[in-house]
Amino acid sequence: MRFLPVGPRTLLVELADLDETLALFDALLADPIDGVAEIIPAARTLMVRVAPGFAADGALAATIQARQPAPGTLRAEGPVETVEIPMSYDGEDLADVAAHMNLTVAEVIAAHQAATWQVAFCGFAPGFAYMTGDDPRFDVPRRPAARTRIPAGSVALAARFCGVYPQDTPGGWQLIGTTKVPMWDLSRDPPALLRPGIRARFVEGAAKVHPSAAIPEPQGQPVLTVVQTAFPIVFQDEGRPGQGGQGVSASGALDMGAMRRANRAVGNPSDAPVLEITLGPVRLRAERPVTLALTGAGRATLDGQALPSAFALDAEDEVLIPPPACGMRSYLALRGGFDVAPVLGSAATDTLAFVGPQALTAGARLYAANHSAAAIGAPEDQPALPKPGDTVELPVALGPRADWFTPDMIAQFLSQDWLVTPQSSRVGIRLEGTAVTRDDARELPSEGTETGAIQIPHSGQPVLFLADHPLTGGYPVIATLLPSALDLAGQIPPGARIRFTAAAPFQDIEATP
Repeated sequence: MRFLPVGPRTLLVELADLDETLALFDALLADPIDGVAEIIPAARTLMVRVAPGFAADGALAATIQARQPAPGTLRAEGPVETVEIPMSYDGEDLADVAAHMNLTVAEVIAAHQAATWQVAFCGFAPGFAYMTGDDPRFDVPRRPAARTRIPAGSVALAARFCGVYPQDTPGGWQLIGTTKVPMWDLSRDPPALLRPGIRARFVEGAAKVHPSAAIPEPQGQPVLTVVQTAFPIVFQDEGRPGQGGQGVSASGALDMGAMRRANRAVGNPSDAPVLEITLGPVRLRAERPVTLALTGAGRATLDGQALPSAFALDAEDEVLIPPPACGMRSYLALRGGFDVAPVLGSAATDTLAFVGPQALTAGARLYAANHSAAAIGAPEDQPALPKPGDTVELPVALGPRADWFTPDMIAQFLSQDWLVTPQSSRVGIRLEGTAVTRDDARELPSEGTETGAIQIPHSGQPVLFLADHPLTGGYPVIATLLPSALDLAGQIPPGARIRFTAAAPFQDIEATP
């Protein structure tokens, strides 16, 4: 058992195999550790997050170590839910799978139906379940090259796992068939059909699909209309932590401090939903008198005159938010709050997982929740934000996979200024510089990734994960941004450069009772 650093409140537990990982996961659920907020299981690791006020340190490692079951301990059998999934065996790779297994196509289908598949963990996308079977012949390799699009409902195999793609997405697994049973449906509770511990059996046949319940539309009169926007506008709040069991990351505002300042400026609770605006220009029309606050990168104008951070509009006023000179994202709060339906307890729009309210474009109307609001506070100072051409220093903790890189590679990673490319988004910042390339093309078994993780793919060009990042990944993470720097990272525009700084060399966390 190894304990690898991820950040001040997160560590990664590395184990020998999937069986040991799931046994420890069960043990930690049966005997919870004080302060542990969430555990993300994966193929050979558990990513453990602790609550504010707790530390992911040697003492936590020792407590986890003490929970480890004895070698060879079998998972306790309790009541197990079994889901039957009708499917058609029409996958493009079915013949290749049969050849790899040295079976006929008919024998592969019979073996797949005879196997009992159990969900080990979820990740990659909401509702995507990594299922292990009891037939070892299904340990088949991934495709040599990933497809750019795999249709939703595709049933696939790879590296001992079976999975069903819940939405259209790229992927490299071997496709053996399709099902019309939705893996992810927000009208269900919980939305994910397959969750850790659930068993599935596949049968040949057509599925009966029932229409999903529609998300309720706001009632009443609109208060704002989006007249113009250069980029889609999204609702954001503090996100939806704790949904890792369904393969859902937290999402939430990229600049939490700016979001909270906007709410405080109009007397809202600091976690009320706001609009996250990327760059600009954006033009909004008031449909009735409103009080708003704008924080972050943008500054609003009315009839050519600059407005303070908190301001009032009369009906028919049109406010313009030009592209900011510095920073990238602005946050607009409405006194009394926006009327927006929460999804899994949050109004955050996850742009990768398609969870949350739809993004807003020109013509969209916004409605007021008319919640009670408190007195507003004094105007707050806005931190300086970077502009294109600036170099921004971001502090990182090396790990959890810094040992996949030589000392020279780590020095190269830390010593250069990485250019922020226009391909960046809420999912992550794509960087460009002198590539950090490894001699081999190994990938990790899928493991949890934290917000702020800096992943190094085969290209050697880093990706800094932001709020909408995938929950798990297979490329090594060389370092992880400290949580205190996440707000600033969310404001770095294309054309700026990033230099990463590490206060200490990489080393495993030693369990210290």
